[in-house]
Amino acid sequence: MANFLDLIGRIFISALFLISAFNKIFNLDGSMSWMEGFGVPGFFIFPAIAVEIILPVLVIVGYQARIAASILAIFCLVTAFIFHFDFSDQSQLISFLKNIGLAGGFLFIVVNGTKDWAVDKEKKYVRL
Repeated sequence: MANFLDLIGRIFISALFLISAFNKIFNLDGSMSWMEGFGVPGFFIFPAIAVEIILPVLVIVGYQARIAASILAIFCLVTAFIFHFDFSDQSQLISFLKNIGLAGGFLFIVVNGTKDWAVDKEKKYVRL
């Protein structure tokens, strides 16, 4: 049961990034303009999309999940402070706290790793 819940948790925490990446792809011009409104060059949308697709997939399948989760935790913190630091706007405060919470979830994966349902699961050898 713990293995199943671990996998479900990795899917849940990663789903937000996959959906966000596809929204950015289908609204590329709007996403670039939104980033530029914060003083971030619009071409950074392409590495952001790559991060939001590749790293969550690695977390879900459990391949180098600790490294991927650590990069995603940093990504969440950076985006929280760049794009959601206007606490006078309630929706921005909620987005800021969401990103901080996601960073905490990814740090949990960094510390604890994944359970048995992962590509990188540790092999257990029995010595005879």
